[in-house]
Amino acid sequence: MTDTTLALLAFTPLILAGVLLIGFRMAARTAMPIVFVITALIGLFAWEMSFNRVLASTLQGLILTVSILWIIFGAILLLNTLKHSGGIAAIRNGFSGISPDRRVQALIVAWLFGCFIEGASGFGTPAAVAAPLMVALGFPALAAVVVGMMIQSTPVSFGAVGTPIVVGVTGGVNMNAITEQLEAGGFTWLEYFRLIAAEVAIVHAIVGILMPLIMVVIMVRFFGANRSWKEGLSITPFALFTGVAFVVPYALAGVLLGPEFPSMIGAMVGLAIVVPAARRGFLLPKDNWDFPERDAWPAGWIGKIEIKIDDIAGKTPLSTWMGWLPYVLLALFLVASRTVDPLREALNAWTFGWSNILGEAGVSGSIAPLYLPGGILLMVVLVTAVLHRMRVGELKAAFGESSRTLLGAGFVLIFTIPMVRILINSGVNAADLVSMPVAMAQFVADSVGDVYPFFAPAVGGLGAFIAGSNTVSNLMLAEFQFNVAQQLGLSTAFMVALQAVGAAAGNMIAIHNVVAASATVGLLGREGETIRKTILPTIYYLVFAGAIAMVGFYVLNVSDPLMEVGQMEQPIVEEMEPAEAADAAEPQEEMEEFEGAEQEPLEEAEQED
Repeated sequence: MTDTTLALLAFTPLILAGVLLIGFRMAARTAMPIVFVITALIGLFAWEMSFNRVLASTLQGLILTVSILWIIFGAILLLNTLKHSGGIAAIRNGFSGISPDRRVQALIVAWLFGCFIEGASGFGTPAAVAAPLMVALGFPALAAVVVGMMIQSTPVSFGAVGTPIVVGVTGGVNMNAITEQLEAGGFTWLEYFRLIAAEVAIVHAIVGILMPLIMVVIMVRFFGANRSWKEGLSITPFALFTGVAFVVPYALAGVLLGPEFPSMIGAMVGLAIVVPAARRGFLLPKDNWDFPERDAWPAGWIGKIEIKIDDIAGKTPLSTWMGWLPYVLLALFLVASRTVDPLREALNAWTFGWSNILGEAGVSGSIAPLYLPGGILLMVVLVTAVLHRMRVGELKAAFGESSRTLLGAGFVLIFTIPMVRILINSGVNAADLVSMPVAMAQFVADSVGDVYPFFAPAVGGLGAFIAGSNTVSNLMLAEFQFNVAQQLGLSTAFMVALQAVGAAAGNMIAIHNVVAASATVGLLGREGETIRKTILPTIYYLVFAGAIAMVGFYVLNVSDPLMEVGQMEQPIVEEMEPAEAADAAEPQEEMEEFEGAEQEPLEEAEQED
């Protein structure tokens, strides 16, 4: 088969998923089993993967599914715990002192608080936490999921204490070879790595400044009584103020401190600035916007999880501070679990795993139930039960309601994530072909030539759409992006940075992230509706980042240490086009880079991002 035919076959699962979910409005529980079967057949007969490897990849996917379901369970359990303790009522009452405007609430709860949770935890936790919280505040379930998915953009590259950069980029490129080249010119890997992190932060800050406004405009346009763009745009000054309050400290942290804390610092500073400003009505429009009356909501807006926000009868109403305290503790516990080494080691001590599943090298999976956000959420629930003086029956009811919610999400994810792992693990095969994601990326690069930088973020976004993870997209495609930059004579650091930026944006439409967020509000079956809306900000993000890439490479002539020491005269693969250069790499060697020699970073990525 020709390279074009193989690329089209590689794209088939993604195209099919899009057609079924978006075009035919098919529920994911119906669409994803079909997509899984097609993916397995392509792997077996077009890529000539062994049946053993396809089966091992499926089992690996099931292990990852358990991890994601554990997080979903923890997020729903915390919400139901607060529902029964009266905490949700206290949180809602607290917003009356800030602003009754739903647009302001979305900016504070979803964007700023969500960005902090992303920085601390990653792994889709922001949407899983913010979406049910917004539903409890009175948002339609579908609106909460759409808004929650848009959190997973600007902060994601520095999510989970910088895992997509620290693990994804470091494990995704040939660090040893790059270090040798740098040291020959008097530079260090750390300088090169910090340059990538700084460029990621700057590009994200430029593009991300509009994300709060886009979030509000999409919410108002699709969920307002008047379906009006104008009503969303009327809050432009305050939304831009919110964007600036986040991205300025975010960018400074990325440039000056490195990749671990930009999202958390940006969110904390943003909350400290925006909340007092909202209380004083600074830059707020005169009108207060709200959703239509609940009786007028279409059935598709409403999830199956009912959240009553009245105070529990016979209990003393909680203060606003006490209502928010569990979420404050969640943020603190997440940060501590990722930054305090003794605690991190203790939480990781209880880990279940299967290395080299069915004898397949590099196909491994593990679960660290205490270290994963689900374990942290469970700890917060137990503390909350004590702080809010809950009765045993109330806590039991919260556990029961949360357990029942998992059933629908579990069925969808047991097909979605194994499908992803077959795509990623397809680089080991009898036909000596690169993996399907790399084949797709090569096809894009070979088709566009010198304008490839415009499409570099989209390639990263494609990887995240497949894997549902910025980190895994970087592990799969960072080396490919590096090699294309070398062939074009452009800055390799900036190209890898664009990969990371695009991979962050791709999380907004990643299918299993949408499924996970939908499950927390009982909205399974509406995934295509969510993606039809979140694809709009995704396109904005990738196009804007691509435009910045073209300006950076061809107008500003961005360079890096490798270019300064003249290493561009000796590319890794000489006198070959980008696609040909990637084709020349041995598939087994590629898989060893991504999943063998770098197995520990990949396993950490799957736990954190």
